[in-house]
Amino acid sequence: MATLRVTVKLISIISRQGAFLNVSFPFDGIGKKPSCTACEKGQVMPELPEVQTIVDDLIGAGIAGRDIVRAEVFWPATVAMPSAPDFLSQLEGQTIHSIQRRGKFIVFQLAGSWILAVHLRMTGRFFIADGAVSPLRHVHVVMAMNDGRVLCFHDTRKFGRFYLTEHTEHLLGALGPEPLSSGFTAQKLRVALGKRKRQIKPLLLDQAFIAGLGNIYVDEALWTARIHPLRQADSLSMVEAKALHAAIRKVLRQGLRNRGTTLGNGQGNFFSLGTARGANEKQLRVFRRTGQPCYRCGRTVQRMIVGQRSTHLCSGCQSDHSAGRV
Repeated sequence: MATLRVTVKLISIISRQGAFLNVSFPFDGIGKKPSCTACEKGQVMPELPEVQTIVDDLIGAGIAGRDIVRAEVFWPATVAMPSAPDFLSQLEGQTIHSIQRRGKFIVFQLAGSWILAVHLRMTGRFFIADGAVSPLRHVHVVMAMNDGRVLCFHDTRKFGRFYLTEHTEHLLGALGPEPLSSGFTAQKLRVALGKRKRQIKPLLLDQAFIAGLGNIYVDEALWTARIHPLRQADSLSMVEAKALHAAIRKVLRQGLRNRGTTLGNGQGNFFSLGTARGANEKQLRVFRRTGQPCYRCGRTVQRMIVGQRSTHLCSGCQSDHSAGRV
């Protein structure tokens, strides 16, 4: 993968001294930005494994425990709550006590009941600079720490959002169970499926049903469990619900071990803390393998649209018949 180094002159966020900062971003060619088509070809929203990888890397980098001495917002729409001026005044001076994940949110626990929740959406990601940075293209929020480092939020498509609030219930309370938690059991999944008449794939993508799943891992889980994405949720038997439960946990744990899925070289793809790629692409069994042979039965992997989402499946392994209940 070729890398273009972007040199940015520093301005005063922490210090008044002149200096230069080298920031590396991945590109598909030396000395040029990729076209929008090249950037968007591999774009998928970060899901549970990608978001958890970023959380783990932020913790590993020592961001938890640091004070935010100053912040800047270069694209006000990135701050969904409160207004950008209030965001800056309320955030400065806060201590980051811990960093966690809830669904697809990165949650910075601040003083008292205050949290800063960040949703990356399609192309948001963080990188850490060793000094103050000037407004850099696609960098929309920066937070200067008391150790001299700056946590920068980079988002090419500007869909990512920051929420600074004391009232977490309205933001995180509606999320469904965490699929890797001990409370997420096959029995509970079967009961929940039995109450839904929706197609199984759109239901699994619903963050109020299960938190953290997205297009990649839903396609992979359904293939692993041999369930057709058009199946009606309440038609799944207990045996199928157990298989789906096990498949969801298997593909998510695999994604975590591989530090997420990066599907290309464009700057709109997933990278943890700047340029750290995920390695899960090589382990995908069905996602974006249209026209290739199924790893299990040899039939051709197909692509269809389900609930307005691109969907990948094997018609040989994933039967579309409606099973009775067990």
